[in-house]
Amino acid sequence: MKACIVYTSTTGNTEEVATAIYNQLVSHIDTDLMSIDNFEFSTINMYDYFIIGTYTWGNGQLPTEMKALYQRIETHANKHLRTAVFGTGDRFYPLFCGAVDRFRDMLYEKTDLAVTFKVELSPQQTDYNKVPIFVDRMLAVQVS
Repeated sequence: MKACIVYTSTTGNTEEVATAIYNQLVSHIDTDLMSIDNFEFSTINMYDYFIIGTYTWGNGQLPTEMKALYQRIETHANKHLRTAVFGTGDRFYPLFCGAVDRFRDMLYEKTDLAVTFKVELSPQQTDYNKVPIFVDRMLAVQVS
């Protein structure tokens, strides 16, 4: 079994959450952690578990650097791929973590979506306490 966490982060908040998830997940299965800038789209099918981390741009939009990943998964669906999505956002905006919601809706249709996780701004201890739950839910059903 192998997992991949692909994320984007401008302020470092989403990267912090990605690292926390990686540190928890790597004790269970072989896991790669990489920025979207270093990810090769053609390798998606090498993974049993695929976790996406994103911030939300503006009023609920996907960051520009995540649009190609979104489109790749949307057009090359794999219902056997177990996925999860997490992200950071600001409740000031009407569509809090809107990019997470957009990924969630698409992943639900195109993959085996396991779990989502939203963090307001910078992760706090209560958010870090939720990371093991996120990982447990991700791994709850074994990939066939």
